[in-house]
Amino acid sequence: MSLIVFTGGGTGGHIFPGLAVAEELLKENSIELVWIGASRGIDRELVEGHGIHFYGIPSGKLRRYFSLENISDFFRIFAGFFASFFLLLKLKPAVVFSKGGFVSVPPCLAASLLRIPVITHECDYSPGLATKINARFASDIYVSYEETISLFPKAIRSKVTVTGNPVRSGFYAASPEKGRAFLGCLSSDIPILFIQGGSLGARQLNSLIAGCLETLCLSFIVVHQTGAQNADQDIQSDNPLVKERYKPYAFIRAEMPDVLASAFIVVARSGANTVWECATAGKPMVLIPLEKGSSRGDQIENAQFFVSRGAAVMLTGADATPEKLSRVLGELKSNRGLYADMAANSGALGERKPAELIAGLISDKVERDRK
Repeated sequence: MSLIVFTGGGTGGHIFPGLAVAEELLKENSIELVWIGASRGIDRELVEGHGIHFYGIPSGKLRRYFSLENISDFFRIFAGFFASFFLLLKLKPAVVFSKGGFVSVPPCLAASLLRIPVITHECDYSPGLATKINARFASDIYVSYEETISLFPKAIRSKVTVTGNPVRSGFYAASPEKGRAFLGCLSSDIPILFIQGGSLGARQLNSLIAGCLETLCLSFIVVHQTGAQNADQDIQSDNPLVKERYKPYAFIRAEMPDVLASAFIVVARSGANTVWECATAGKPMVLIPLEKGSSRGDQIENAQFFVSRGAAVMLTGADATPEKLSRVLGELKSNRGLYADMAANSGALGERKPAELIAGLISDKVERDRK
């Protein structure tokens, strides 16, 4: 039996795609998996919830700007490297597969020094800092977009394969009827508007929805994932229609694929998982990405790609207002031709099954190296 070590984390955005690949690999009886992630945060809960053994290591954030936290985080990264080195020395895996995030760098470096093959996958349009570092040690680099290849140094582009972004199998078998049953709105007469701020929610989205909620409830059942940490933004309203049609949830976990399948339109950030899960479900999107300054600009790039393919509308800067959001959603609801085109374009982007492809590539590499 071959052991494969997965690494990555810090947010669900790095973990969920890895779990999608893990689901496919675990279908093979000859494969065993463990995961190395951050000892603090949500990594352990998410991974162990899928029945995968988890090892926590110290981790620090990789920052490109000056911060006093860089000093303490340097020592955490250093400690994470030594923990990873001795753990990998003990486990002797066939390969280390990285899904990115700052916690993945020490295991990938340790694996390289131990001559354990490293494979890394980048979800976003442009490679993040962790992927740029891990790519130096990697024998294979997987990316979600064809255009991403040119963003790597020429010397390593031959190692890059376009796989798409892995999405968990549940999104391909999702049921709109089950989603409506979970939400308590079995009738399909009123379309569902799904507001998705990612696994942690999004304060800007919450504020935008609060500013136009009464208008939105005239046309939609508004399902809103607010984020557990944003309880101070809970919307209170005496409007009877809002009370009837507004359905806030701190976090939707197991039911997420079915809820997404039941949606008419999705309003969301444009993290890699979110946009590709929406594409898998064939949903038109109104994307409100994190701006540069709050991020490295990766969400803007992801959103621009889906806009360029006719699957999304993007609102940024001065356009990201409750009034503009309400107008855009109203147009999508009333213009059935535009809606149908966007839904078709979104679904076409989500037709592939990258998790199966990546699992197959990893499995093939393990088999080749074994011979």
